[in-house]
Amino acid sequence: MNTVFSFIVCLGILIFVHELGHFLFAKLFKVRVLKFSLGFGPKILSKTVGDTEYQLSALPLGGYVKMFGENPDEQKGAEEDRAASFAHKTVWQRFLIVLAGPVFNLLFCVVLFFFVFLVMGLPDSRDTTKIGDVTADSPAAIAGIQADDTILTINGQATEQWLDVLNLVKDSKGRELTFLVARGDEEVSLVVTPAILPVKNIFGEEVEKRYMIGIVKAEELYYVPTGVVGAMEAAMAQTWMYISLTVLGFVKLIQQVVPVSELGGPILIAQIAGKQMQAGWVNFVFFMGLLSVNLGVLNLLPIPVLDGGHLMFLSFEAVRRKPMSEKMQIFAQQLGMAFLGVAMIFVFYNDLARIFGS
Repeated sequence: MNTVFSFIVCLGILIFVHELGHFLFAKLFKVRVLKFSLGFGPKILSKTVGDTEYQLSALPLGGYVKMFGENPDEQKGAEEDRAASFAHKTVWQRFLIVLAGPVFNLLFCVVLFFFVFLVMGLPDSRDTTKIGDVTADSPAAIAGIQADDTILTINGQATEQWLDVLNLVKDSKGRELTFLVARGDEEVSLVVTPAILPVKNIFGEEVEKRYMIGIVKAEELYYVPTGVVGAMEAAMAQTWMYISLTVLGFVKLIQQVVPVSELGGPILIAQIAGKQMQAGWVNFVFFMGLLSVNLGVLNLLPIPVLDGGHLMFLSFEAVRRKPMSEKMQIFAQQLGMAFLGVAMIFVFYNDLARIFGS
């Protein structure tokens, strides 16, 4: 139940933010908005205010803003209707209306992190020699080193920071090292023989090989108070890091560094959202920020049906001084729908394969 609730809250907020971007810019340029819907499918609740019907639908996997003049049969009419028609706005106005959705998702990430950092402070990690994890069957595991051990000395040399540990192991040239570790209330001496192991980045690519023993530093976070400027700078830096990682993730997917089997759909998102909610509100907010960036960047891909596809058509119109033919646009939209349909089936399959282990 917690998983479903977390999923609906997380995705609902992000979809609302995305569609709000389209809605506000449509209103800014005096386009008549016919419908603002959260979700697809059967209507659950609705209320009409002015020209706009605000609607909550049964399937919380998306949303849409329906504007007057988007359909060909709405693009002709009286002068007052033309003034409120999306199709009769300038190219740059239509471009900004479409662009506003993804941009609002990226800006929402900045706003989220700004308030977290302002309330909590800036996260920092204490530089300790405490071990957070030990890789199975690694030299450290074979020697008997355990998670939560704190390394006091290596070959009699004091280790005051994690860099001391890394350098002493790296420079060992494979010779035995005597580790003195604090374990609870006692000190334990262990002999470890480093081995040449691959160093991998977050995408699983091997970047180098060096002498290691298979341990990971324990992350002990604490928060340093900051002001408005510091919180905003940190929020923008965090958002930019997420944007860079998301774009790089797409590149690695195309390069087949990241296997397509790693892609996840709504079920995986729901599972992660539930776990992050259980871990605490800060974890949940960071996950929501990452998902908001993913949603923003994904919608900017030049795929018909997505916002990026519409931006591609509008760019083509701006250069050519006339829109792409209606027949060509319909054909491209059909291709885009087919692609997204196949992609959705594929990620659902991945989600089910993870659950059932096949």
